[in-house]
Amino acid sequence: MIRGGDIGKGTVLLIKNAPYLVVEREFVNPGKGTAFARVKMKNLKDGSVLTQTIKTPDMVEDAQIETRDCQYQYNDGENYIFMDSQSFETVSVPESLNENLKYYLKDGEEYPIVIWEENPIDVKVPQKMVFIVAESENYVRGDTVSGATKPIVTETGLTVRVPLFIKQDEKILVNTETNEYVERVNN
Repeated sequence: MIRGGDIGKGTVLLIKNAPYLVVEREFVNPGKGTAFARVKMKNLKDGSVLTQTIKTPDMVEDAQIETRDCQYQYNDGENYIFMDSQSFETVSVPESLNENLKYYLKDGEEYPIVIWEENPIDVKVPQKMVFIVAESENYVRGDTVSGATKPIVTETGLTVRVPLFIKQDEKILVNTETNEYVERVNN
């Protein structure tokens, strides 16, 4: 159990038998009455968002989650298969948990997996990742006005809009939350 006043960003609460991650917290101390925290939470099982007001002295149940670093192995068609880096056990994450996860998983890379009640409920991907441009059309300089973009496809199948100067086999940095091009990576 955790006091309402101790809830912070990143805390995982158990609400309606589901784990919710606190993504925003606003502390409010009105002139009259009890102080409270207004929290915005994301359901770790289905991604839904819930906003709730919790008085600071009230007790709320916190979810007991565990995070394990696991290496991505392959996709068997229904599950993403990982290997726990500590115990070398296989961890299966259902594809239905996050359909777009396939665009961010690279063979052999390590990802933190969130486990709740012995079941994987989330795979954390970095906010920014480097991808290799697998497919790109070539544009001739002067084709369009400045700021023009074109669609490319990365080695994982992710489609991103990039500036016209990006060519096939180059590395680019992509924001995984917005799927937007950040910059070209040299090396």
